[in-house]
Amino acid sequence: MARASGTAPTPSSRPVSRTVALRVLSAGVFALAGLIFWTSFDTAKGVDIRSDDPLPKLSDNIRAKNSRNAKLDAQVAAERQDVDRLASRGSGLAPAERARLAALDKAAGTAPITGPGLEVTLNDAPPNAVPLEPGVPDPQPNDLVIHQQDLQAVVNALWQGGAQGIRVMDQRLISTSAVRCVGNTLILQGRVYSPPYRITAVGDRAKLQKAIADSPAIQNYLQYVQAYGLGWKVAGDSKVTLPGYSGSVDLHDAKPVNTP
Repeated sequence: MARASGTAPTPSSRPVSRTVALRVLSAGVFALAGLIFWTSFDTAKGVDIRSDDPLPKLSDNIRAKNSRNAKLDAQVAAERQDVDRLASRGSGLAPAERARLAALDKAAGTAPITGPGLEVTLNDAPPNAVPLEPGVPDPQPNDLVIHQQDLQAVVNALWQGGAQGIRVMDQRLISTSAVRCVGNTLILQGRVYSPPYRITAVGDRAKLQKAIADSPAIQNYLQYVQAYGLGWKVAGDSKVTLPGYSGSVDLHDAKPVNTP
């Protein structure tokens, strides 16, 4: 078969072209390797990128957010006090009307309250807990931690016992407060807490204690206290002061999505 060029290739033409191609390919590989090494160095900033040491831990982020939220809460509380004081000066309200507004603030939980109280503390069991009574099966992981239902049982019992105000950890509860747990942490009004959980109520201590004793949900929890060592402590105090709620009191409603 005749070739288009009309001449046969010289013996050295194929080896030369292959050498050039190999050199170009090698240069490309080294360039790509250099780019990868530089990207790795820039990402790691001189540290081992296989280690998570330079990466912020979730617990650190949570603590930072909690600290920031606490500062914002304090700022909101201070500004609210200033606004209330200025509004009271220029409102022109009669003393009876001011007293009525103060009573409403107290009932809503936005004003501090002082009186005899009761504090209930719940805590997880030790991680290596074993049955403390004969015939009790070995505990499952869920048997050793505080659940949302346990906190809600205490809060509901205290309200049932006539509590005038309730504080969970360092926050006052109001009518829109939701006690929720995610895993073994409590999320309350935008802040995250870990056990032990402290719930404090102001009211008649005898009635509060009776309401706790009469609660079926708490009685169920106490069975796990006896079986596996979950934390439980009830302490009375002749004088307790609960802070007023300082967050937003606006109600937010879920709205349906308009679908075509």
